[in-house]
Amino acid sequence: MKIRRESIVFGGGCFWCTEAVFKMLKGVLSVQSGYAGGNMSNPTYEDICVGNTGHAQVVKIEYDADVVKLETLLTVFFASHDPTTKDKQGNDVGSQYRSIILYETDEQKLLCDKFIADLNNSSKLGAPIMTEVKKLDIFYPAEDYHKNYYENNKNQGYCQVIINPKLKKVQEKFAELLK
Repeated sequence: MKIRRESIVFGGGCFWCTEAVFKMLKGVLSVQSGYAGGNMSNPTYEDICVGNTGHAQVVKIEYDADVVKLETLLTVFFASHDPTTKDKQGNDVGSQYRSIILYETDEQKLLCDKFIADLNNSSKLGAPIMTEVKKLDIFYPAEDYHKNYYENNKNQGYCQVIINPKLKKVQEKFAELLK
């Protein structure tokens, strides 16, 4: 069976959380933490943490478009972080934690723009979506110690307090989408 590979980059705060969420989904072939959306070449984690590179902590998601649709990935993305805050997710503050989608094709851009417009139009009472949508220029993979961070550090405090509740929420809300 031929796989129809596509990829998109999401930033929803800390990439450890976002990676753990998307690794659970059917049709997701790989999830890679990294940096994108900024202007510094070859940034490091330390560079990103300072917050002046313009890059966000992101994950590059490669998926089989015949198994999981971009709309489904967008649904999980918007449900698994707060897209209504600018440069902030929970206790993580700074542009490196912003909500961002970096698309690769014009079709992805149209789908993302429509999805966000539909969310904004769904409730006049809710806060507007602050998610930045822009074309992916370059994706810089994160250092090796960030790969599979949750899987390798489940007992670490951050994983217990921040990631576990997020994963539980996704597992309950999207059980039919899980591997």
